Amino acid sequence: MSAPEGETLTPASEAEAAEMIRAARAARVRLDIVGGDSRAGLGRPRAGARRISTRALDGLVFYAPEEMTLCARAGTPLAAIEAAIAERGQMLPFEPARSQALYATNGEPTLGGLVAANVSGPRRVSSGAARDSVLGVRFVNGFGEAIKSGGRVMKNVTGLDLTKLTCGAHGTLGLVTEATIKLAPKPETEASVVVRRLDDSGAILAMTRALGSPYGVSGAAMLQPGMGREFSRVFLRLEGFADSVAYRTERLIALLADLGAKGALRGEDSARLWRAARDATFLAEPRERAIWRVSLAASQGPPFVARLGPLALAHFYDWGGGLVWVATDPSEAAATALRAALAPGGGHATLFRAPEPLRARVPVFQPLSETALKYTRGIKASFDPDGVLNYGRMVEGV
Repeated sequence: MSAPEGETLTPASEAEAAEMIRAARAARVRLDIVGGDSRAGLGRPRAGARRISTRALDGLVFYAPEEMTLCARAGTPLAAIEAAIAERGQMLPFEPARSQALYATNGEPTLGGLVAANVSGPRRVSSGAARDSVLGVRFVNGFGEAIKSGGRVMKNVTGLDLTKLTCGAHGTLGLVTEATIKLAPKPETEASVVVRRLDDSGAILAMTRALGSPYGVSGAAMLQPGMGREFSRVFLRLEGFADSVAYRTERLIALLADLGAKGALRGEDSARLWRAARDATFLAEPRERAIWRVSLAASQGPPFVARLGPLALAHFYDWGGGLVWVATDPSEAAATALRAALAPGGGHATLFRAPEPLRARVPVFQPLSETALKYTRGIKASFDPDGVLNYGRMVEGV
């Protein structure tokens, strides 16, 4: 090993990363994977004796604007990727969030972290999650083997899709070293139709109607009173060429006139709102609160929040109501009550931010059934039987 216990290994190549992981396995040393450390507070507490960082695995491998395809190493900062593709009028379609405000960190998100956590923002309702745009990955598993999955084009896959499996595995199956991403054209402009003073059920109705319309809504969120205004607001985003956006904005306002739609935010005013929703900055303070990210059927959102009652110190909706951000007290009792409130309607709750002691005592991700846990253990054993990489970050003991 090239670093004493407690220090960080920093491979400069995939081959070097593989060698370090093989050495760690032989020495029975567990490694925690770090990238830009912008989401260090996500997941169960780190259990590794050492860390392995992707920060030296930096830079573009190729960028083919005409194919709208980019490949970069895992440690490449997200900001650098977005700056490079913006020059050619392109963007990452899944609108990845920045979590620095929630975690009070200056860490810079990286491509590897984006893939490992399947980071997806408000545009998921129209463009899918990160995993839907990842064409291929390279990673090093717990054996120290370099593995390639996927390529430069979308393909139908028979059997286990390693690319999709790696996205959202939070590094528990391997250290991502490189990823190939399908890009999208960057819209010329945007506007957000605003509907004010609806309750939660009315907001779901407005968002569902808008998303089911032919007007190409790319974002649908509801902010509660106190989040920028003293009244609630539903925002429905339209993107594209200026003439098209103007026409669709007018038509969408007419469609929702009976619910109170009258106007729209435009340009940077709209973009600023969606950055805040993307990053959940409305819940960043007070700092001591626990933050939950709850995925469920949109129709189940208002009943879920109603069952929470005063337990929900603050909340807002994204993904047309399919995602509820909730702030609670940082306690085991609150965690138990939240999951009990979620159970009748189904869904998944992730403890997105909480003090480390709480993340050690309660499940951070949605608890698995016995069958799902059996398969999870089996998959982990196939890639990392000795628990070298990110051991226990998602599920205790896995």
